[in-house]
Amino acid sequence: MPGGAPPRLTNVKPGAGVEPLPGRDGLHFADDGPFYRQTGLMSQLPAPASWIRLDWVLVAIAAWLLVGLLGLLALRRLALVARVLFPMGGVIALALFGLALSAAFGTPEVATLPLGLPGLPFHLRLDSLSAFFLMVIAAASAGVSAFAAGYFRKGEGTPPGLLCLEYHVFLASMALVVLADDAYAFMVMWETMALSSFFLVIANHRSREIRSAGYLYLLIAHIGALAILLCFGVLQANTGDYTFANMRAQPHTPFWASVAFLLALLGFGAKAGLVPLHVWLPEAHPAAPSPVSALMSGVMLKTAVYGMLRVTFDLLHVQVWWWGVVLLGLGLASALLGVVFSAAQVDMKRLLAYSSIDNIGLLFAGIGLAVLFSAYGMKPMAALALTAALYHAASHAFFKGLLFVGTGAVLHATGQRSLGKLGGLIRYMPRVAWLTLVGALACAGLPPLAGFVSEWLLLQSFLFTPGLPSSFLNMLIPVVAALIALVSALSGYVMVKFFGVVFLGQPREEALAQAHDAGAWERLGMLWLVAGCLLLGLLPIQVIALIDPVTRQLTGAGLGGIVAAGGWLLVPVAVERASYGPVIFLLGVAAGSVLAWVLVRRLYHGRSRRSPAWDCGFPWQTARMQDTAEGFGQPIRQIFEPLFLMERELPSPFDAHPRYRVSIGDHFWHWIYLPVAAATERLSRWIGLLQRGRIAVYLLYSFLTLVGVLLWVMR
Repeated sequence: MPGGAPPRLTNVKPGAGVEPLPGRDGLHFADDGPFYRQTGLMSQLPAPASWIRLDWVLVAIAAWLLVGLLGLLALRRLALVARVLFPMGGVIALALFGLALSAAFGTPEVATLPLGLPGLPFHLRLDSLSAFFLMVIAAASAGVSAFAAGYFRKGEGTPPGLLCLEYHVFLASMALVVLADDAYAFMVMWETMALSSFFLVIANHRSREIRSAGYLYLLIAHIGALAILLCFGVLQANTGDYTFANMRAQPHTPFWASVAFLLALLGFGAKAGLVPLHVWLPEAHPAAPSPVSALMSGVMLKTAVYGMLRVTFDLLHVQVWWWGVVLLGLGLASALLGVVFSAAQVDMKRLLAYSSIDNIGLLFAGIGLAVLFSAYGMKPMAALALTAALYHAASHAFFKGLLFVGTGAVLHATGQRSLGKLGGLIRYMPRVAWLTLVGALACAGLPPLAGFVSEWLLLQSFLFTPGLPSSFLNMLIPVVAALIALVSALSGYVMVKFFGVVFLGQPREEALAQAHDAGAWERLGMLWLVAGCLLLGLLPIQVIALIDPVTRQLTGAGLGGIVAAGGWLLVPVAVERASYGPVIFLLGVAAGSVLAWVLVRRLYHGRSRRSPAWDCGFPWQTARMQDTAEGFGQPIRQIFEPLFLMERELPSPFDAHPRYRVSIGDHFWHWIYLPVAAATERLSRWIGLLQRGRIAVYLLYSFLTLVGVLLWVMR
């Protein structure tokens, strides 16, 4: 903090029985165990060699806010905002990543900030769980901030300086969400995150469709926030103390623990985009600028995952088996619906938005399996499932962020989001195409990239479930595993459609010949995200070592020792059961490529021959003859037709230019949201009858109310 070197913490035995160490500037620091507040005569004990990480984490977050405020001073100076402030935000993100990395293996640190209301200060806590998600937020936002430095232009609808403020408040609020250690601080930061992201979504607020998408997002976000607030009310058990430490200390009965769990699932599921609360996601993501979409999909959704883990494994002391079944069911439904709807989309950003629902579904399925294992006391298996979920959270932040910024580069270069008007862009945007290809392959779950490791670990955790003591679950889980394998295969199908239709083939519009490659800042941001996809795929043992403290904190077990003993191989349980060596796989691919090159050189003597592509014997191919996005998704529409609300518009035989149209809708709009909207409108009309516009009528209402109150009191 300002005014010199940061204060030091002292390690003392948990439960020693004194007050926290008061720090400078109103901060109160404590170095505690997982569930103990720090006590002891700290001033009389020697200080450790390490400096306080939480102090510097708060400095980094304050620096984000300062960068945002500087944006207001340069409200319309695009060059200053884009070339100075956004890169500064990226550098701060890198510093924050380093601080979170150093805190991943340390003891928890606690701070109390004298902010907020009297008697309600902000309690903050940096432990292994918050440090891991802080690393995900910082690492992904560093690349997105670099991309944003080259992306934002004048005419976005919001002045560049105001966008800078909203963007960095969004980043700071996400970081403070994972640091909050009481319900008050959590809800303030949660609402700040929702409001700042809402203003970013409606950056181009002149469009009615964008405003509608933003309001839908805000409505679902506030429904979720209300459920989270009620969850915290249950967890504090009528004690009046809303700190997380008090919630951990409460002996919740299974009934009230289940109530808190279901409220948390509703609240965090709304933010994550779980079915049936997913409807905001495919509307808000296409409306937002691409860097914002990358942050919302790649990073913000993970705050909901964090909240679910914090409540289920940390604040609640028990896990009930049917909680895991509910999470498995909702996760699987979200994954299947998301990937099927993604395959049928013809808009780039809507395709990626539905793909995010698919990935979030896989994440919650992994959490559900961890809850199931934990409920039956199978801690090593719970650690395996939770490791898979956390690994996928980090992987998704990088590859989905990369895909969204790639679509942003395409959108700026072509002005098109429709897949039906794109194609052949690898000729005009080769750097963007190759960088985006890495994200598509990672999203498809191909080795040796990030997505493969997390999905492989998730499948391994499902394959080890026959040890469950319930015959029903032992019969159900393999079916769920098969469906997850289907979802993974369909995800690869979707990525083939996405990359092939956008970048391969012939341009479907003449104007695409004017497309240009991304600028230096945009390419720098994409390269950072590509590096994340590669490192997460090639260094799974090191990444699992970072996840190990989190699983030990939440489940009491970890994979660190088993994985470290595997050497070059990733061994989740035992080497005779399953193993994977990313470096060995990569060396095999490289050796095969070199061998093929040598054989070609020796057999064909280095000769090359250029000829037209195979055209089925018809040399007069045009762009209209190649497969379209609609045609590519047509088999999925037929196979999974019951999942779609399809409306077909048949051509009339008398039309001069007959056209056949198929529109795809979501059943949940007609099952839930439109009936609720209609009922709300009817209720509003009935209540509106009271508004007569005459003072005499309003006085009559007051008189009747007073009479009714008096009769109630006197009865």
